Amino acid sequence: MSSFDIIVLGSGPGGYVTAIRASQLGFKTAIIEKESLGGVCLNWGCIPTKALLKSAQVFEYLKHADNYGLKVEGVDKDFNAVVKRSRGVADGMSKGVQFLMKKNKIEVIKGYGTLKTGKKVSVKAEDGTVTEYSANNIIIATGARSRELPSLPQDGKKIIGYREAMTLDKQPKSMIVVGSGAIGIEFAYFYNSMGTDVTVVEYLPNIVPVEDEDVSKQLERSFKKAGVKIMTSAEVISVDTSGDGVKATVKTAKGEQILEADIVLSAVGIKTNIENIGLEDVGIATDRDKILVNDYYQTNIPGYYAIGDVTPGQALAHVASAEGILCVEKLA
Repeated sequence: MSSFDIIVLGSGPGGYVTAIRASQLGFKTAIIEKESLGGVCLNWGCIPTKALLKSAQVFEYLKHADNYGLKVEGVDKDFNAVVKRSRGVADGMSKGVQFLMKKNKIEVIKGYGTLKTGKKVSVKAEDGTVTEYSANNIIIATGARSRELPSLPQDGKKIIGYREAMTLDKQPKSMIVVGSGAIGIEFAYFYNSMGTDVTVVEYLPNIVPVEDEDVSKQLERSFKKAGVKIMTSAEVISVDTSGDGVKATVKTAKGEQILEADIVLSAVGIKTNIENIGLEDVGIATDRDKILVNDYYQTNIPGYYAIGDVTPGQALAHVASAEGILCVEKLA
């Protein structure tokens, strides 16, 4: 059985940055990843989203070139090329992390990792083979995924999450975005810019509810001016996907109404990846979907640490990176 000083479970901005810092500090380090290096942020989140938004922004500029004293004729977009560019940017980022792992002599273990007692992790590879590894310290950095509401079960075709929203092979004519946090709003802007008819449905009284009310009001004005329909204090209670598109029943203060569209994007937040990774077997304490840790990211079981989205606090990439660095520097 291979043994290490530190094993990191998950290779997002929390995990891969932690692994690099651990290696720099002289620890023999391994990282376990079931998918692409870089996690959601690099492959399905911040990075590819910004690439889509950049295309949308350039398209907006071209459509209003005369505002800048420029003449541009016959402006059009190629939706598939925009998506392809975004995937290319994400792919380049993931390859960059691969290079960093090699450069820092970090062993990359491909597969699904499950925590075991006695500071061990078993990893199931794609072909089904299971290998066990041990470490003096194990750092959990498994991140989060798209949260599903019971009234909006994602089927990946008509009711989609952020992943599918980035890789649709055909641009929908109309879309209902449920949730107006960062993810919902970014996609609403992108698809509206590309020419999709977008309606945003938000449960709370203001869009981007975690921001200041002034920001929310200004953003709502800009969105409405751009042709995005906004429904606040509204809830999607059911979605009928039996026809060609979708029929969403939306409950508002004025009663129920039915919205029709090609597709529904569920952007109602994120859910941490803490199930089926062996927390219960090891006895690691959790509370309300989060792993409990102290100031140095130690769990209640010695030798097991947790950083990033799986711990209490805001789920942000740069926060996860900072936590991981603090965690291994304390270990050193």
